[in-house]
Amino acid sequence: MKKIHSMDELFLHGLKDLYDAEQQLVKALPDVAKHATSSELKSAFNSHLKQTKNHVKRLEQCFEILGEKPTSTKCKAMAGLIAEGEELMSHIEKGQILDAALIGAAQKVEHYEITSYGTIAEWAKNLNQTEIKNLLGATLEEERETDEKLSNLACDGINKSAREAA
Repeated sequence: MKKIHSMDELFLHGLKDLYDAEQQLVKALPDVAKHATSSELKSAFNSHLKQTKNHVKRLEQCFEILGEKPTSTKCKAMAGLIAEGEELMSHIEKGQILDAALIGAAQKVEHYEITSYGTIAEWAKNLNQTEIKNLLGATLEEERETDEKLSNLACDGINKSAREAA
């Protein structure tokens, strides 16, 4: 990675990192959905996959506004979160316990994204990139909604079912 000397460069680096993170999720989410037992959870993952594809498009719009070609910087954090989730999936038989684990792993991803989008949106505001801030803010809101949906699924029965299945 080349040295970063300005907020503009830091901002662009952040966009590239998010772009890679979202692309990694587009690849990972179908497998996660396949492992879910709960039809509601499977539906939530498939719905979030569609959203994630739109997040990629929004990031491409951000690059376009900046006059930059959409490129990625490897997001090691997302790679680590996905690898951790994959490892966990390999140790749990399909069923309610795996569903509870999938929610936990997905919420780690959502919290990372919420933090990342919040930071980058604030940088966009600081750099007077209002249109980009609005695009990032829309994604940030969707990430928060997904996290809340996952929490509700966990609280509304998946965690209880997992406890009873043990």
